[in-house]
Amino acid sequence: MAGRINPSRVKIHRSYTVEEVAALLDVHKNTVRNWIKNGLPVCDDQRPTLLLGRVLKGYLQDKRQVKKQKCGPGEMYCMSCKSPRHPAGKMVDYEPISDSTGRLIGICPVCDCIINRFTRRASLDEKSAYFDIHIPTDQEHIGDRGKALLNCDLNR
Repeated sequence: MAGRINPSRVKIHRSYTVEEVAALLDVHKNTVRNWIKNGLPVCDDQRPTLLLGRVLKGYLQDKRQVKKQKCGPGEMYCMSCKSPRHPAGKMVDYEPISDSTGRLIGICPVCDCIINRFTRRASLDEKSAYFDIHIPTDQEHIGDRGKALLNCDLNR
């Protein structure tokens, strides 16, 4: 069975039976019948029960929209807890992805998992009011060091 239902698989100019919707979205027929009980409109009261594609797609999109949780300022979304959280100690690392964008990486204070938030590099000053941002620097290559390590044979 599917973990996430994709409303874009539904064609808006088509009518579906309960069995066709179940096969299309990879859910059980009883799941579709529960949607009908919970407010999904049907074409008429006759058998077989027909669902308009336009109405079904709208219902699924609305259902998905209700579950979305927007992160406020200073919050990052934790995939384990399934809710926005403030990072532990408000400490985050900035990892650049390109010249203009990157992601903030922190730790969830509840479950100790890694939490992420994508951001623009130009907005780091705004984010610093909510986070203690650490920008890691690249470490130099061991061969580029001027001073050899104590247990190194490079100076022979």
